[in-house]
Amino acid sequence: MLPLLGKPLLIRMIERVISAQHVGDVIIATSTNPDDDEIEKLCVQNNLICFRGHLTDLLDRHYQVAKQFNADAVIKIPSDCPLIDPKVIDKVIGHYVSSDEFDFVSNLHPATYPDGNDVEIFSFESLECAWKDATKDYEREHTTPFIWEHQDVFCVGNITWETGYDYSSTHRWTIDFPEDYEFIRKVYDELYSTNPAFSLNDILTLLRQKPEIAEINQQYLGKYWYEDHLNELTHIDEFKNKIKRNE
Repeated sequence: MLPLLGKPLLIRMIERVISAQHVGDVIIATSTNPDDDEIEKLCVQNNLICFRGHLTDLLDRHYQVAKQFNADAVIKIPSDCPLIDPKVIDKVIGHYVSSDEFDFVSNLHPATYPDGNDVEIFSFESLECAWKDATKDYEREHTTPFIWEHQDVFCVGNITWETGYDYSSTHRWTIDFPEDYEFIRKVYDELYSTNPAFSLNDILTLLRQKPEIAEINQQYLGKYWYEDHLNELTHIDEFKNKIKRNE
């Protein structure tokens, strides 16, 4: 709800999401916790669809909203990505729909884009399977681990950044800490007025010109949720190898 040029950060993010060419129904899937009443009010004020579900079981929340809206596929974009590039969204969706073979496609396994461009798309059938069979806390909390950790069952695809670079642990464009907000606010202040649809490359150009902006939240580079769940994973050695570059 923190402001970015006069509007809540969530609204600024939705502006970017809905400008993707392949976007379908955009639904704000929040929780039934009273703290999130404000999110529902914001959605009503801005004619956005709001669904409210379980606070910590996001796998159930995504399954229930997909079922209610008869979704063939679900695109999951976490609400801490207000700088997400719509073209990245389109690229991940495009890869999924280009073939009938995929159950799941993301740009996260491995991640290469600057952190904060997270996109996952998966079929309703794979979501339902995970909903029925996932039992670990982190599988329920983060929706999709059951799918991408069981590639013997699901056909999983991945999109890497076409530049060949890996900025996933060197560029932090997500929001968890006050410094992240200050970084994002600076980016909006610098770019939005001249180009509301500023791109990933526009941000990179800005950071090259003004490296002091990138320094605002650099102490949190490489912080990822799954660091807290390593001990819960069955294939711990394999998983450690996947994230070794982020340590």
